[in-house]
Amino acid sequence: MKILLLNPNTTAAVTDLLHAAGSKVVSAGTELVPLTASRGVPYIATRAEAQVGGAIALEMLAEAGDDCDAAVIAAFGDPGLFGARELFSFPVVGLAEAAMLTACMVGRRFSIVTFAGALAPWYEECVAMHGMGARCAGIRALGGAFQSISEVQAEKEELLVALANRAVEEDNADVVILSGAPLAGLAARVGDRIPVPVIDPVGAAVRQAETLAVLKPRKAIAGTFRRPDAKPTRGLAEPLAAVIEHRSPKQGGR
Repeated sequence: MKILLLNPNTTAAVTDLLHAAGSKVVSAGTELVPLTASRGVPYIATRAEAQVGGAIALEMLAEAGDDCDAAVIAAFGDPGLFGARELFSFPVVGLAEAAMLTACMVGRRFSIVTFAGALAPWYEECVAMHGMGARCAGIRALGGAFQSISEVQAEKEELLVALANRAVEEDNADVVILSGAPLAGLAARVGDRIPVPVIDPVGAAVRQAETLAVLKPRKAIAGTFRRPDAKPTRGLAEPLAAVIEHRSPKQGGR
C-alpha cells in the first residue's frame, strides 16, 4: 500500500516532522511518501493562504496521478480537501477532519490547542465546515511570536502543555488535539503530562487513510462528491488540467 503525505506549504523541515510522526504509526508494508509544495508559503495561517494551499494541494495530487492507494493533505485546516474528493478516485484524508473524528471516538468534547493566534479563526471555520461545532469545547492558541516554524513545538512545548491543561480544566475537554502540521509528533512526547487523551492529527490521518484504502469505497457517481463533468481549462498546471478535462496528460489537446 502507498499513501501520499502531502504538505501544501514549502517548509521541507515540517514535511520531515510529518513523515517522522506518520512513520511511527503506519502499518508494516505501507509506504508513506512525503511531498512538499514547491511554491506557496512557508506555513499556512490565514484564509487566503489556505485558498492558495488548497489549489497547490490539488496540483500535487494530480501530478501524483493514480499511483497511490490514498493521500493525506497534511495541513490542519484541510485546504483543498473537499475539492480533492470531487476530483480523485482514491481516498483523500485531511488532518483536521481525521483528528476530530478520532477525538470523538474517545471522548464527548475535544479542544483544539495550537501555537499561533492567527490560526484560530481559520480553525473555527474548519470545525464548522466538518459539522463538528457541537463536539468542540473550544480552540486555544498561544500568543506571541516564535523563532522558527520547524522548531516551534520544541520552543513552545511547556506553554502548549499548560494551554492544553487549561483546556481540560476550564473548557471541560475530554480530549485535546495538538493542531498544526509543525506540532506533528508532539502528542507522543507530552501526552503523559495532560490528563486526557491527546490526539496527533498526523497519526490519526495516516491510520484513517490506511483504513479507507483497505475498505476501497467506490468513487461516487451520484451525490455532491461525484466527479464534476469535463470542462475546458486555461493556464492550469498540465496534470490538474487533464484531471478537470477528463483526459490523459499525454493527450494534450487544450
